[in-house]
Amino acid sequence: MELIVAVYDDWGIGKDGTQPVALSADRKFFRETTRGAMVIVGRRTIEDFPGQKPLPGRVNVALTRTAKEIPGFTVCTSPEEAAELAAHAERAMVIGGGSIYRQMLPMCDTAYVTKVHTMVESDTYFPNLDEDPAWSLTEVLQSGEENGIFYEMCLYRRK
Repeated sequence: MELIVAVYDDWGIGKDGTQPVALSADRKFFRETTRGAMVIVGRRTIEDFPGQKPLPGRVNVALTRTAKEIPGFTVCTSPEEAAELAAHAERAMVIGGGSIYRQMLPMCDTAYVTKVHTMVESDTYFPNLDEDPAWSLTEVLQSGEENGIFYEMCLYRRK
């Protein structure tokens, strides 16, 4: 299983259920990387989706203990149930938010991490893979600058 996340310099990923700084280059990278995949997402992150609707061109799976049904989503109530579904998918990607990343990270072997080189106030953080001996940065896929903010799309693999 794979995951995709955008992090700030302190590995913060958001505040109040949304991304304080979102780059169009990262949004494009996200769309291209997840297109056609099964995506696993939490209920709070779904609330930040446009119209709270499933992402088009993907199989949408909601991992939540509080909702029995979410239109357009297959609902799973445990990480194990989501992983079982993912095992039958050609490609499965965890897309957030914070608690979903924490629950699913041990089951992932590939991470696409966009490093957005800025510091903003966050209340949710992703584990720093640069400090985790189980992970290694294998490639910088793309880098650039947008609105004065530098970024890198990085590929990490579990050792």
